[in-house]
Amino acid sequence: MIVLLGVLIVVAGFAARRNPVLIVGVSGVFTALLAGLGPLKVLDAFGAAFASSRSVTLFAITLPVIGLLERHGLQEQARALMGRLAGLSTGRLLAIYLVIRQLGAATGLTALGGPAQAVRPMIAPMAEAATERRHGPLTGRARERLRSFAASADTVGLFFGEDCFLAVGSILLITGFVNATYHTHLEPAQLALWAIPSAVCATLVHGARLLRLDRTLARESAGAATEPTLEGAK
Repeated sequence: MIVLLGVLIVVAGFAARRNPVLIVGVSGVFTALLAGLGPLKVLDAFGAAFASSRSVTLFAITLPVIGLLERHGLQEQARALMGRLAGLSTGRLLAIYLVIRQLGAATGLTALGGPAQAVRPMIAPMAEAATERRHGPLTGRARERLRSFAASADTVGLFFGEDCFLAVGSILLITGFVNATYHTHLEPAQLALWAIPSAVCATLVHGARLLRLDRTLARESAGAATEPTLEGAK
């Protein structure tokens, strides 16, 4: 059980808001050393995982594609689309994306969205356009808030949705470890089934936060509009 001390490094690192890649890397090395692996074996394990995982080098393909799409007006088209959807507010847009992202992850389509593939070029610009249509120009604080909520919709949807798919890596890892360590017969379908209530709760809780975002933006916009008047009165 001492190898689980690496989890404490992850918790402490994220609480201190350090670089996630650095945190996970240090935690992995620390855990491997606690498990009795030498430095060369640790380095070999990292190299083998990097070479065998296609997702690690997938950015070499996706980033140029996203860059070309943005250069040729992907964000502008996303904003224009929101101009035609007058009844769709910012909170409703992000809540819909949350549900789509979670349902996609629950059926194994984890690459359907993502911060680089969907949030930055499409979802965030659409959310900004929806807000500007209702409340006028955005302040820097409001723009950053929108982008963070757009990213959170993607992250929450993926995190809680993927465990509902019985062939995802985390489910297979848990069942393999539990069956080998405790000599049980836990099936992936059992874990996936019990992940559904958590996914539903995550959708309800975070969906409510996204819908409440509309009122928060309206309040901040009203406060920003009254500031010049108050300064002029002084």
